Amino acid sequence: MDDLRPSPAQVPHRLLTDPSFVRAVQNRDFTAVFAMARENEISFYRIGEACGMKAERVSKIARGEARVTTLVTIERVADALRIPGALLGLAARPWEHSSPTPHAESDDGEDPMNRRHLLRGALAAGLTGTALTALTDTRQSLDLALAADTAPADLSDLEAAAEAYGYGYHGQSPTRVLADIAGDFADLRPFLDSPQPVATRIRVCRAAGQMAGMIAIVLHDLGARKEARKWFATASTAAKESGDRQLHGWVLAREAMVPLNYGAPQAAALLAEQARQAAGNRPTAAATLAAAVAARAYALSHQPEQARQAVAAADAFMERLDAGARADTWLTHGEQKHHVHLSHSFTALGDTRSARESQQRALELSAPTSTMTRSLLTIDGAACFHHDGDTEQACQGTVAVLDSLPADYRTGLVHRRAMDLYRSIPTYHHREVAVRELRDVLAA
Repeated sequence: MDDLRPSPAQVPHRLLTDPSFVRAVQNRDFTAVFAMARENEISFYRIGEACGMKAERVSKIARGEARVTTLVTIERVADALRIPGALLGLAARPWEHSSPTPHAESDDGEDPMNRRHLLRGALAAGLTGTALTALTDTRQSLDLALAADTAPADLSDLEAAAEAYGYGYHGQSPTRVLADIAGDFADLRPFLDSPQPVATRIRVCRAAGQMAGMIAIVLHDLGARKEARKWFATASTAAKESGDRQLHGWVLAREAMVPLNYGAPQAAALLAEQARQAAGNRPTAAATLAAAVAARAYALSHQPEQARQAVAAADAFMERLDAGARADTWLTHGEQKHHVHLSHSFTALGDTRSARESQQRALELSAPTSTMTRSLLTIDGAACFHHDGDTEQACQGTVAVLDSLPADYRTGLVHRRAMDLYRSIPTYHHREVAVRELRDVLAA
């Protein structure tokens, strides 16, 4: 019930609807914020006591002689004055979940507390600077919370959400999926702000690791590899704190796919081996994935013997996986996913017969809505045509894939895989009609 009581320094609700105050808060202009709070009979002493500052420092800030710059202090001010987090560009504060007080609307009429809709709107235009900033704020907010010894009280809904997101795109655009996961991920932060038993903290860190990892997967698919690596780092921190070695192995294996798919296979092999070590030698989804990713990395690094050894290890694990680990999700390792990895490994090894067998099996197991997976498999098939000497068919097949895709899917990983094919074509073929058409489609 304490959260329902007014804070000692809580600003009057009318200030939260005052355009001048709202503008000052949104600009993090605490000189104006503290001065206006003083004008509304909230003394500097009360502000300082509630914020954990000396009254003299509050006075200096109000006079413009000192500034509030650190995120921790900004959060303390928000909690002390009961300023909704969204007005300050923060996640919703813990007390907002129990407070019946209505919040002000922003100048454009949107509810400032509805961060999910704001994030979705930013992402609707693609991975712009605004959208990436919103994602970064969400990730960094949870990074800070992970450093504290706190945990949520009830994780059931968030754990269920993480499980549901694991089923992938299901025909939705990547940016839409990204907005949805990020919205629920942001909801973890407020729950981390109240002390809980160790077992509960383990649960929230596990959910955070899963969601951060899935956000990284989507960013990777969209081609934002630097942002993907940052989210994988957050996922790794959460996974390690949860103590779940399989989750940590899964995160590392998934992270290895970033350098793997963007031109650094040796770096990918190192990460994949770390994933194999974390996951151990039991037949688990993480161990199978790590071996499969290692096989792809070694094949692209021109280390065929290591690649085939990793393929054999992945196949051996796959045969022993239980039904739960074989489910078709991002967090598990189903047969379809296994053949997607084998397709790329065998294609890179030049073993086109084995590659086509895996491509055919993966396509049989892929849902019609698996747009990105089916596109990548088709481009692998095109690469096999090129390896077997039919460059024209390879280019025509790849152009057909790119032309048939929605705009959201023609960037990122699919574009990169098609570009890899084009770059593998010798220069003396570049004047051929089919090769020029592929070049033009990629340039567009």
